Formats: sequence, structure tokens, C-alpha cells
Amino acid sequence: MIYAEIVLIGLFLGLRENLSPGPAPELTLRSPTAKKEETQMPSGGAAQSEAERPSRRPFSALLRLRAVEALGHGEFRLLWLGHSFTSMAFWMDQVARGWLIYELTDSTLQLGLVRGVQAIPTLLLSPVAGSTADRYSRKTQILVAQVIDGLMLAALALLIVSGQIQPWHVYATAFGMAVVQTFQQPARAAMIADVVPSSHLTNAIGLNSIIFNVARSTGPALAGVLIATFGTAGSYATQAVFYLLATVWTAQLRPAERSSPGSRGHSGHGASLGRSIIEGWKFSWQNEAVRTSLLVVMLASLFIVPFTTLLPVFARDILDVGATGQGLLLTAMGVGALGSAIIIAFFGDRMPRGIFMLGGVALYGLSVVAFAASPSFHLSMALMVIVGFANVCSHALVQTVIQTYSPSEFRGRTMAIFHMSNVVMTLGSMLIGALAVVWGTPWAVMLMGLAGTLAMGAIHVTLPSARHIR
Repeated sequence: MIYAEIVLIGLFLGLRENLSPGPAPELTLRSPTAKKEETQMPSGGAAQSEAERPSRRPFSALLRLRAVEALGHGEFRLLWLGHSFTSMAFWMDQVARGWLIYELTDSTLQLGLVRGVQAIPTLLLSPVAGSTADRYSRKTQILVAQVIDGLMLAALALLIVSGQIQPWHVYATAFGMAVVQTFQQPARAAMIADVVPSSHLTNAIGLNSIIFNVARSTGPALAGVLIATFGTAGSYATQAVFYLLATVWTAQLRPAERSSPGSRGHSGHGASLGRSIIEGWKFSWQNEAVRTSLLVVMLASLFIVPFTTLLPVFARDILDVGATGQGLLLTAMGVGALGSAIIIAFFGDRMPRGIFMLGGVALYGLSVVAFAASPSFHLSMALMVIVGFANVCSHALVQTVIQTYSPSEFRGRTMAIFHMSNVVMTLGSMLIGALAVVWGTPWAVMLMGLAGTLAMGAIHVTLPSARHIR
């Protein structure tokens, strides 16, 4: 299994690496201050990179490959390993939570509502989470979030096994996990730049996207098998174990002290939290590349991404393939997304990112429309590969652009706004669930997918500068 091989390599390297790197370089890829920061970077940064390159001959050649060069940094490797386990649990939850609520209620509307409750904490707390990620310990935010997530998943497993599970338990844990995820996401994303130099930032983000999409391709399938064999309790118990493993790796992180508080936004300690939040929003609006990228991901999240909310309906009622089939559909989507993520890891710095963002999301919408009209499970599987390939353009590539054009002192806040696309997605999930009640599931998905494609065409016409984002 691809996922297992990657994790085993990472485990071996992580155990053998001396995890005591020097201070993380204070650099930002292609941000307005990038060239200035690069000229100020001491030569020790290069020496550190060479020192971190392992002497282990079986793996030295692997780590010199352009696609995995960021794994030569021990701290990033630990962060990456933790991310691999939480990503696996996340994608398992996409199957398990939807299947559980549909099993308990038999309602397409509640499939949307269970995602909708997650919009409230994300909407209200994302600005606070981004600001705290720029002001305080990012490692602590990640650790606390992972521990709480694991406990809630374990509680769900126990409730299901004991026969006490009720729909409100599913809603309550969805809300609670949304709260802690809101704080975890910007901290984890911003921490990447703390543990790799600027020259490896795009590669590190690409590697994170690869592991996220490997989990996308294996997690749903694993969840489907566990649900079919042991019920949803088996899936949730496994997810809790994955969060425990992620916590073990994250606890070993020893990020370097930020020697220049001003450069990392920690001068904001003296400013009010409200002012820090406003400054983050102001920067995101004034920077044209960041603003355009956020618009692309928000529109994709509103109109296209929510179609996955109704996958249980396609799997059970339209394609007649059950929970295992739903897992396979998400696995096919993950395979396509993995291929796209690998391309970003190899060629991310040389891509015409604006064109790929707009064209990719437009293709995403059209492939979702075709999926909704598909009468065959095998054709649907093939279309989900295309869906996954195009989907990365609205996530990994957009995230790379935002981090590239955001100075390090704003990165936590801009990534918090990026993750507010989850709010938009949950609103879209509620909308598509309501449309499915009125017009039926296939028509609801087709209309939303077409709207997303037309929105990309509108950006292409009205914002010509979007095509030139590099």
C-alpha cells in the first residue's frame, strides 16, 4: 500500500535522524519581502540543510530528489508524519460520519446539516485561531487539538458499541471537532514555514498535499471496510488510535525559537487581538494574489466541493454499492488528487498557477456534473479520478500561492482565512442537501457543479490578472 510505504520510510528516517536543527530560516517564497529576506539569510542555513541530509546511504539518494527534498529536515519530517495520521483519520471520518447520520436518520437533509453545524465555530473562531497561531506556540495548538479530537472519536466509538448513540451525539462531536480543528489547521499550515527554509517551502506544501491525498485514497476505503466488517464503531476506534499516533510524533517537535519576533508577527503581543485580526484581513484584501486565490477557493467550496456530502445517497440509493462502494469512490478521488499533488511537488515553482487554478476548478465542476449523470459505478469511479485530480487546484495549489505571497508574520492569519473555506463548504453542503430534497440528488449536484464552472469563467473574464499568478 502506497500509504504504508511512505509512512514506513518516514518512520525509519524519523527514528534515525538527529532532531536538533538550528533556528528555522526566516524566509517567504516569492512574497514581497522574499528577495530581501534571502539576502539576509546566513550561510549557516545552507550548512544546516547539508548537515541534516542523512549519511544513511540507502536513503541519501532518495532525499536528494527534488520531489522529497523537504524531508531532509527532521522537524518537518515529524510534522509530516503527524499530518499523515490526522489526514487518515479525517478522510475516514468523511465516510463514517455521513454513513452514521444517514443510518440513524435516513435523511439527505441531515447529511448536509451535520456538516453545517461545523460552520459555526469555523466562522466565529477562524480569525482568532489565525491570530493566536501568529502570536503563541503553534505546537501547543496542534497538540491540544489532536488530544481533544482523539477523545471525542473514542467517545463516539464507545457510544456506538454500547447502543447509546443518538443523532445529537453525532452533531455535538461534529461541532466540538470543528472548534479544535479551527485552531489546529492554521497553526499546522503556518508551522511548515517554521521548519523548512524558503527554498523548500513549495516542496514541503506539495509533500503535505501528497500525504493528505494518499490518505484520501486509502482512508475512505479503510473506513468502508471497517464499517462493513465491524460497523461504524470500528472506524471511529481506529480514527482515535490514529490521533494518538499523531500526538506521539507531534510531541517530539522541537521548533527553533523565533529569534526575530517582529518578523514572525510576535510584536503583535503588545497589540490587541482584535487589531491583529483586522490587520490579517486587511493584508489579505490588499494583496491581489492572495485575494484572488481566496476567491477561487471560496467559490469552489461553495458550489463544487459539497457534492461529497451526498455520496452516501449515490452509493446506497443510486449506484447500489453500499458503504464499501462509497469508500472506493472517495479512494478513486484520492488517487486523482495524489497524482496532481505529485505534479505540484515536482513542478510547483514552474507552474503558471493562475491558469491552473482557474482551469482546474472549471474541470472540477464539469467532472462533478458528469459524475451526477453517470448511471454506472465503474464510470463513476473513473470520473472521481478526474474530480480528484482537478480538486487539488482549489486546495493544495491555492494554499501554495497564499503562503508564497504572504509574509511570515501574516501567514497564520491568511491560512486561517483560507481554512474558512470550510465554512463556505458547510453552507454549500446545507444548500445542496436542501436542493436534493426538492429536485433530487443528481439534479442538485449537476446544478451546483455547473454554477462553480461558470464562476471560474467569470473570474477569468473580469479579473485578467488572475491568469498571470505565478
